[in-house]
Amino acid sequence: MTRKEQKEERRKNILMNALRLFVERGYYDTRISDIAEAAQMSTGLMFHYFESKEELLTELVRMGAEGTKAAGREMGDIPPDVYLTEFLRRMFSFAKEQPWVFNMFVLMGQVRRAGMPEEARKAAEAVDTVERTAKLIEQGQKSGVFHKGDALIMSRCFWASVQGIMEEMAMDKEMKAPEPEWIVAMLKAGSGDED
Repeated sequence: MTRKEQKEERRKNILMNALRLFVERGYYDTRISDIAEAAQMSTGLMFHYFESKEELLTELVRMGAEGTKAAGREMGDIPPDVYLTEFLRRMFSFAKEQPWVFNMFVLMGQVRRAGMPEEARKAAEAVDTVERTAKLIEQGQKSGVFHKGDALIMSRCFWASVQGIMEEMAMDKEMKAPEPEWIVAMLKAGSGDED
């Protein structure tokens, strides 16, 4: 392993341990020395990678924000309901392979709350997954796949469901992911929809 690869591996180790501790203990109850100990390094060495706990948090939020961009990628001719179903299927599968993803959902939810460091909170609030998904819902409404209604509220409810599922799966490692079709079904048009 090259020196650059070792440095990147250490950096990743710090981030993953910080993520776990922030979720388990809370940001303010996690000391920088706790993160260093979990990463099996001295606090001084850790400061070579991140200058502060706030910088660590902000970097984690940036990682989380980058991960959400997949929800708004160009879908081509794929119907919105099929796209969202497949997106959830892949996300749940990836999260089972990489359990830190569950913690990332929890952290992103926590960081949006008042009282968190401002830079990290603003970065978390800038994530526009809800708005991008609302546009997909509008497309589905035009084609009759999704029921009528306020697409933004529908998107918020969709993502609140996903957030809750991810938080439950973060706490219960044995929990199986629900069928993505169940979640997308709350958006789908039914016989009771009005014109």
